[in-house]
Amino acid sequence: MKNRSGRALNRRDFLAGTAAIGSLALLHPYSAFASDNQAHLRLMETTDLHVHVFPYDYYADRPSDAVGLARTAKLIQSFRDEATNAVLVDNGDFLQGNPMGDYIAYERGMKDGDMHPIIQAMNTLGYEASTLGNHEFNYGLDFLLKTINGANFPVVSANVTKGALAASPRDDELFLKPYVIVDKMIKDGAGNEHPIRIGLIGFVPPQIMTWDRRHLEGNANTRGIVETARAWVPEMKEAGADLIIALSHSGIDASEHSEGMENASLHLAGVDGIDALFTGHHHLVFPGPKYAELPGIDAEKGTLFGKPAAMGGFWGSHLGIIDLMLERDGNTWKIAGFTTAAPSIYERDGRKIVPLVESDEDILASVTKEHDDTLAYVRRAVGKTSAPLHSYFALVADDPSVQIVSQAQTWYIDQMMKGTKWEGLPILSAAAPFKAGGRGGPDYYTDVAPGDVAIKNVSDLYLYPNTVRAVEITGAQVREWLERSAGIFNRIEPGKPDQVLINNEFPSYNFDVIDGMTYQIDLTQPSKYDQKGGVLDASANRIVDLKYNGKPIDPNQKFVVATNNYRAGGGGNFPEIDDSVVIFVAPDTNRDVIVRYIVDKGTINPSADANWSFKPIEGASVVFDTGPKAKAFMKDVKGVTIEAVGDGEEGFAKYRITM
Repeated sequence: MKNRSGRALNRRDFLAGTAAIGSLALLHPYSAFASDNQAHLRLMETTDLHVHVFPYDYYADRPSDAVGLARTAKLIQSFRDEATNAVLVDNGDFLQGNPMGDYIAYERGMKDGDMHPIIQAMNTLGYEASTLGNHEFNYGLDFLLKTINGANFPVVSANVTKGALAASPRDDELFLKPYVIVDKMIKDGAGNEHPIRIGLIGFVPPQIMTWDRRHLEGNANTRGIVETARAWVPEMKEAGADLIIALSHSGIDASEHSEGMENASLHLAGVDGIDALFTGHHHLVFPGPKYAELPGIDAEKGTLFGKPAAMGGFWGSHLGIIDLMLERDGNTWKIAGFTTAAPSIYERDGRKIVPLVESDEDILASVTKEHDDTLAYVRRAVGKTSAPLHSYFALVADDPSVQIVSQAQTWYIDQMMKGTKWEGLPILSAAAPFKAGGRGGPDYYTDVAPGDVAIKNVSDLYLYPNTVRAVEITGAQVREWLERSAGIFNRIEPGKPDQVLINNEFPSYNFDVIDGMTYQIDLTQPSKYDQKGGVLDASANRIVDLKYNGKPIDPNQKFVVATNNYRAGGGGNFPEIDDSVVIFVAPDTNRDVIVRYIVDKGTINPSADANWSFKPIEGASVVFDTGPKAKAFMKDVKGVTIEAVGDGEEGFAKYRITM
């Protein structure tokens, strides 16, 4: 960046200039020092909002200072004020992810002409475009299309087709426009206005065809993100786009590109003609240290293959910002400089969350009725529990929050198998902890006291609107299912104290516990599978002493396993678990089944039965992080002795297990 004399500007220059010129004190340096042929354009992104409008945790039924588009709105307002020219976009996953989304989908519904609260809030903020995320498809295509009909801004998606794929991407019949070109007038440093054409193109992970097959199979198809971009970006140039910004609801993966890659944003940045891109899906922040030292990525400067990029966290926690200094080049514009950032709505002071902004009252007012209706929805009691339901130790021992999901699934599938050829086969149940800390933070755990169980508690137990499915597999396949799950643990050496137990890069929702049998996990063995399900060591076997009805499992015995559509459809890349082994596709969601089970039983006893444990390792101990509230429950955990060690990082608490 240079001033009007042509000298490069640094931060000291900017501070000196703004001190001398009070009227420019709140402006970004690009706006403050642009010349008459330069213009500052600020691009702002929200991503992975998941219906979080209010700063409220509906699962805990209490306010939260770490979430909410109403809070992000204050950032948007202040950063708009700092820039001469600004554009606001959303990067997808706005439609599902908290009880407000479920209330609208399952209770209120969406008729033609209805306004969805997340769209109402986005309209209030003045978005100029959005793309779709994978969770936009969770409630079906009809619900999605009725929702976005209320948007005062275009929603674009270039790689989701109606029906079969055509010979080339540009011949595909799409549900939405692949891109939009926004015509704007922007002011240069002298206050003169000039036209600019900003192209915005959107992408979603092709894996939606697996994750939401029940809605999409026969109705839609997908293409790879990079392949699609290479087809459409030249057309955008031909149509006169001065700048092309990719809205990539796809994470950042530095591994080699593969067709149909889920997290393809890095390789998307390598497509000729794309000038900058926003990313999402990973629920992380970019620029930021999570992506440091990866090839092709500058995690401090905020570039992917040298191009400016940003990812604005999730649930409204951050705002992704790309600042461009543009220079006139004849009748078009070129990028002369850029900066990127992802400011937060809060900061942490130890375990305390300190809000940095207040809520925008206009945003709150736009969805107040839906917020109140959601509160009434989630507070509805459906039964009672005789024991605490919590997930603080779900990754280290058999757990009550996972246990109750398995009990409900087994109860349901047992009824569904009656009168079928599978009646009489042993029924197992696979379930994973969804709220287990991690990126969600030290309060991101299920915690239900004995007494009434409300719908909010069931949503808390099972975050996603998955549907129940059953698969028929052999004892050998059950073992491999568990081997894949056991990849969440690091390898542990005998005789060594306080080794880190959990691989934090392994998603907790891929740590399936299979109920109905007993087994141990030998952590002296290497993991057989990596975090994506690829084979690491075919000779490794962590699962030992695997028994059914007290006897070693017969590898040829047939089992029915209750699970969900995500896992049964291949989600998580579990060995040999896909559509080919599915025997039952339920019309009911896992949440609905849990509610029915609780209603049927009246009072449930979710105490874990300790059907799995770690094989003892002589002289070794391990440490792991969980929520600080876990201390009240650590003495009740079966099959393992847990002791508190002290504070962990970022508000977590550290615990030890002597192996």
